[in-house]
Amino acid sequence: MSLARSDAWRMPKTLPIRGRSHELTEMGRRQADPSVPGRALKLSHFVVTAVHICRSFPASLFVLLLSQSFDPVSRYTTFIARLHEPPPHAHCNAYVHCALSTPTTMGFLAKISALALAASVSVAAQDVDLDSINKSVDNELSQVDTNGDSTLGTINSTELDRFLDGPKPGGSIWPWGSRDANNTNPYDPKAIPNTGITRQYDWHITNTTMAPDGVKTPMLVVNNQFPGPLIEANWGDYIEITVHNDLENEGTSIHWHGFLQTATPWYDGVSTVSQCPIAPGTSFTYRIRAELFGTTWWHAHHSSQYLNGLSGPIVIHGPATDDWDVDVGPVMLSDWFHDYYENLLQQVYHASREGPIFPPNANNMLINGKANYPCNETERECTPNAGLASFAFKTGKKHLLRLINHSAEAVLFFSIDGYNMTVITNDFVAVEPYQTDMVTLAVGQRVEVVVQGGDDPKESVWMRLSEGPSGLGPEGKTGCSLNDGIATSVNAKIFYEEADQTIEPNTTSHVDESRYLFPKACANGPLDEAVPSYKMNISEPEVTLDFVLTGLNNATGEFVWYMNNVTYMGDYNEPIFLDAAVGATNFTKEKQVFNMGNAKSVRIVMHSVGFPASHPMHAHGHNMFILAEGTGEWDGKIVNPSNPARRDTQLVRPNGYLVVQIELENPGVWPVHCHVAWHTSQGMNINLLEQPKEVQKMDVPASIAQTCRNWWDFTDNNYVAQIDSGL
Repeated sequence: MSLARSDAWRMPKTLPIRGRSHELTEMGRRQADPSVPGRALKLSHFVVTAVHICRSFPASLFVLLLSQSFDPVSRYTTFIARLHEPPPHAHCNAYVHCALSTPTTMGFLAKISALALAASVSVAAQDVDLDSINKSVDNELSQVDTNGDSTLGTINSTELDRFLDGPKPGGSIWPWGSRDANNTNPYDPKAIPNTGITRQYDWHITNTTMAPDGVKTPMLVVNNQFPGPLIEANWGDYIEITVHNDLENEGTSIHWHGFLQTATPWYDGVSTVSQCPIAPGTSFTYRIRAELFGTTWWHAHHSSQYLNGLSGPIVIHGPATDDWDVDVGPVMLSDWFHDYYENLLQQVYHASREGPIFPPNANNMLINGKANYPCNETERECTPNAGLASFAFKTGKKHLLRLINHSAEAVLFFSIDGYNMTVITNDFVAVEPYQTDMVTLAVGQRVEVVVQGGDDPKESVWMRLSEGPSGLGPEGKTGCSLNDGIATSVNAKIFYEEADQTIEPNTTSHVDESRYLFPKACANGPLDEAVPSYKMNISEPEVTLDFVLTGLNNATGEFVWYMNNVTYMGDYNEPIFLDAAVGATNFTKEKQVFNMGNAKSVRIVMHSVGFPASHPMHAHGHNMFILAEGTGEWDGKIVNPSNPARRDTQLVRPNGYLVVQIELENPGVWPVHCHVAWHTSQGMNINLLEQPKEVQKMDVPASIAQTCRNWWDFTDNNYVAQIDSGL
């Protein structure tokens, strides 16, 4: 039985949620009938991409193209198609590609699509002086123009305290008492401080236009802030975030990256897996606990919305393996695109082995939501010297920087001219401190570093962020990420107390730029370098899963990513967890659900083959033991088996392998997916169904069912095209 519907589209009017007295009302149609004559569908490239209707529809039900147009600014072709007559039944599976797939139709559309793809690949930059652009100290736009109501990136951005107000047990100066990072098991529920504190946040998600790098860009933001609002709490606190979806025509959901969600898997915030989307005009309150401590981020987990601004930092104060004097706060690092995510996804789905591949390419890089851009390289409205981010350092003091890669796709390289950094955490895992001059971060990864300040109060230095040359660059100059070759790096300014802020820093990079090139650029640092401060060993796994990761064009011409020849396709109307909560244990192939039963551990071996792409693999609900990674085939050896590296996100190298192990101690349905936005949208995801019998006993809040009712009401009256996997 399904929470939302049965395979035959027949189910009882009501369905109880275990442990609650309320009932779920069957709302009838889950997807608004898209067959109303005259309803227009706006599609890009192949009409088949967005016509996710019924697998049983013959192509004869459709009139072909009524019109087409090419937009040179957004660089994609728009087709308008109208449905000729209603489908044979109203309950339409909105997640299966079908129709308009005849050879004649596909051939015609493919020719037009090829023209659009060719236009999507940028020509070489015309005499762009990137070094000059990155060194401007002028700010031609206001903070409101570039970042709305956010203060991140400004010199006056508030330093963070060592912890927030709250009870301090046993006379300790710390809210977490005597617990430290070396001797406290972070995964033991009994070790989590019982603070009794709930931090509350109220968010409104809206559409807006901002210019983070001077180019006016359509965006999705929370409380008119980009980057989004900071969530701050102490280890052990509860956090309540009420999300109001003020978007007109889009659902959404918010994921709390790295949070374990023990006993609350329904708050993981993943459309198609843990919840129905939050419908426009409705609200939903997440209640999560700070079970781990350190730095992380929140982001939309509904299609690829987060790359247009729906992301922000989270700081959970707790013990550490080194000390500092000044907490500089979040340093948000990302690639940046000047187009709306829905348009970008149309390019993604129509990459191919021939001609231009793997669009879209990033247009810029941002540090705390700020950069400059050469306006002669765009037809969009653009203001040069929009303004770079600034940071304040203090002489002789140790500074904590909380680095967060919230990119869509880029592997990033972070450095500060003339300074080494001491790494003290990777993701939510405290590590034995080690020195480096450059930090590599894949999408979703976080690294906390401590930087010892200099002695000259008049000093100013450059902070640098690069993704290196494009992965489509010439031989010998190929990087790991995709960009248009115009703005492949960005600087930020560090000023000491008496530095002249009207003069640009006069420092140079000390980092060997060959480290930005393929294949070095496509890997995290050595596993034996990041040693967890709290030691944990591993046992032999009870289950082993082996996956081949590859990308191919499917039968309809769309480019998708596969894990063992299956691409994930979720259903906004029927979240997997809610089906599991009412007893489902078997799911359709495209849901990619792996039932772990009562197993206590699983080892996952992933092989990236075919396309030379790296994949930052992220596990929900867990930290992974990182057992081995490299190129070629795994030789069976484990790095540091007595205390393997741990984190929630780790890169798989191109044509390489990654071996991880997960302790199955957290009942729920947990995605394990690539965190490249395009790869996730194109289906590179599996779901671990963990302890299904315990899932069925869970007391699911009434608000979860109400969120589905709200979504079903919305889709009964509005056509919603699920344009990707749903993640």
